[in-house]
Amino acid sequence: MARNVYDDPDFFNGYSQLPRQVRGLDGAPEWAAIRAMLPDLKGKRVADLGCGFGWASRWMRGQGAASVVGIDLSRNMIARARADTADAGIDYRVADLETLDLPRSAYDLVYSALTFHYVEDFERLARMIHDALVDGGDLMFTIEHPIFMAAAHPRWIVDGDGRKTWPVDGYSIEGERRTDWFIKDVLKHHRTLATTLNTLIKVGFAVRQIDEFAPTDDQIAEMPELAEELERPMMLLVSARKRGA
Repeated sequence: MARNVYDDPDFFNGYSQLPRQVRGLDGAPEWAAIRAMLPDLKGKRVADLGCGFGWASRWMRGQGAASVVGIDLSRNMIARARADTADAGIDYRVADLETLDLPRSAYDLVYSALTFHYVEDFERLARMIHDALVDGGDLMFTIEHPIFMAAAHPRWIVDGDGRKTWPVDGYSIEGERRTDWFIKDVLKHHRTLATTLNTLIKVGFAVRQIDEFAPTDDQIAEMPELAEELERPMMLLVSARKRGA
């Protein structure tokens, strides 16, 4: 079972105060890039894996999705999502992505934001998602970029000239990474970019587009602190499609 840090009171309190949780999708700088990679949602059956507070689930229904199943390991997240949602077309469920088994050919789109790097067995998850999609169905997900999470101690290093540098060590050594984020020892699983994409191809997906997110000039003008995101990619956005029979 995946470690559920999101139900730790200290973690949940800190996480709930992030801009992307207070402002929703408008607080996520990468949202415009995600939106551009999503397929048309009208009439689609969607599974939102790691749905959190339900921001994307509600948005997808607003874009015409026929139904959305929002799944999260955290009971705190699901409780908040249910409290903030008044839509019979959205069904929120508590489940562990390490063992989740969705019905076959039940969805047109599987979406996930910043969740899959908590999953140890990505190949099992990818196969399950592939089976859960109809032929021609889409998978769209974001994860922490492998460059961002590879280092044993991922944090900025400031050189003698005051320039920030992000360490990249142990990149080819895949496996557990433990970081301090709101609480100590948060467990994630590092995979190289090649492993992530090749796993998708192996289980039967056609990779359609990837984006190593970087903020735009307009975003930096509005939020100058985003300028440091130009120094290294923090997020990887991936769009893939299940090949037709």
